Amino acid sequence: MSKHMTRDQLATRLGFLLLSAGCAIGLGNVWRFPYIVGKYGGLIFLAAYFFFLLAVSLPIMVMEFSAGRASQKTMARCYHELSPTKSWRLVSWFGYVGPFVLMMFYIPLAGWLVSYCYNIAMGVLAPLSPQEVGAYFGGMLEKPMPMYFWSLVVTVISYLICASGVQKGIERYVKFMMLGLLFLIIVLAVHSLTLSGVKEGLAFYLAPDFSKIKEAGFLNMINDAMNQAFFTLSVGMGGMMIFGSYLKKDQALTGEAICIAGLDTFVAFMAGIIIFPACFTFGVEPNAGPSLIFITLPNVFNAMTGGEFWGTLFFIFMGFAALTTVVGVMESVIAYSMDSMHWSRKKSININYGLMVFLILPCILGFNVWSGFTPFGEGTVVLDLLDFIVSNNILPLGGLVLLLFCTHKSGWGFDNFCKEADTGSGAKFPRFLRVYLTYILPFIIGFIILQGYYAKFFQ
Repeated sequence: MSKHMTRDQLATRLGFLLLSAGCAIGLGNVWRFPYIVGKYGGLIFLAAYFFFLLAVSLPIMVMEFSAGRASQKTMARCYHELSPTKSWRLVSWFGYVGPFVLMMFYIPLAGWLVSYCYNIAMGVLAPLSPQEVGAYFGGMLEKPMPMYFWSLVVTVISYLICASGVQKGIERYVKFMMLGLLFLIIVLAVHSLTLSGVKEGLAFYLAPDFSKIKEAGFLNMINDAMNQAFFTLSVGMGGMMIFGSYLKKDQALTGEAICIAGLDTFVAFMAGIIIFPACFTFGVEPNAGPSLIFITLPNVFNAMTGGEFWGTLFFIFMGFAALTTVVGVMESVIAYSMDSMHWSRKKSININYGLMVFLILPCILGFNVWSGFTPFGEGTVVLDLLDFIVSNNILPLGGLVLLLFCTHKSGWGFDNFCKEADTGSGAKFPRFLRVYLTYILPFIIGFIILQGYYAKFFQ
């Protein structure tokens, strides 16, 4: 009983929703989602994405919240508490290694954003030509010390937030950052809709276009929609489980998961509203990936009246998205250590952040000192290896194990899962999905895993 009485809890439902959404909303959503929507025929891709979001990601998110709230533990002890069968415990380490590997490359990426926010606000990029902006980004990657400095800035900010506690630190500051993020994205979207290229930009982004699907391939579209829907909510490595363990029993969990998925999708969708009208207004190719954020958009802001102001706002928005993820994921690492090794919160924070100060170095050095290491062939770096470990292995395998655990009697079982998910007021989990979740969804996730390997090694 004492372990439940001493468990940290979030003070408000809004805090839980924004913290969970902040952990799910990440850089990949913002710079990848708009591009693939435009690439695969706009509304046609969105329809496929929403189908897989409801069919794949949402049920597993509800399961992760439920397992966390029922056990009052992270993945370190959740399987121990809810099932006497020891075999389930073999994957508990996913909840520690996965977030750690994610932060090894995510914190340096967040450092890039904070660096750009500062330099655009100071007018450093404003005098540069488009070619010079590209050279500036390339030069940044070649210099490990400035990259390490900005990564440490992100690390220190998230450390101070986590060290302030769950309610007074994490919940308070993430609520502020998430509300600020939502405000900024609306301001930026409204401004983007006033630009002259809005019609062409929205047409590229949203207009149904079967020729795009034919060009890119229907199966590729289905695969990308399924992958985006599965990975967008960051389920599978215990991040949502820890937030579930901080929850009270007054709200059923299906409705909470729907709200979080809605926020996550809203931010990703609105990023396209911001980006594409601006690109078409100033005749800039809407490329995908880091080049869109760090080369294309700075050139757009340089060509725009009041570009320093709008560019600073955009990178503050991106910085908030990155920082909320860092704080949320590091909290899952901290809580895991407290559960598994019985450390105090202070000790867990100091040790894990102390390790992270050194573990972010391989990703940073991979762009310069260690650039000769190409794990997947020419043009790949350490970041690609770390991303592959998390995205193609730990996330889907962790999600698959959790799904089997919540649907099979040898684990927690479907009835126990539904009982916990339905405790409290709000939408109840649809029990008629039992056959689908038990016998069909595992094969879909297995397909996602195999397709990821095929895309990486055979395409």
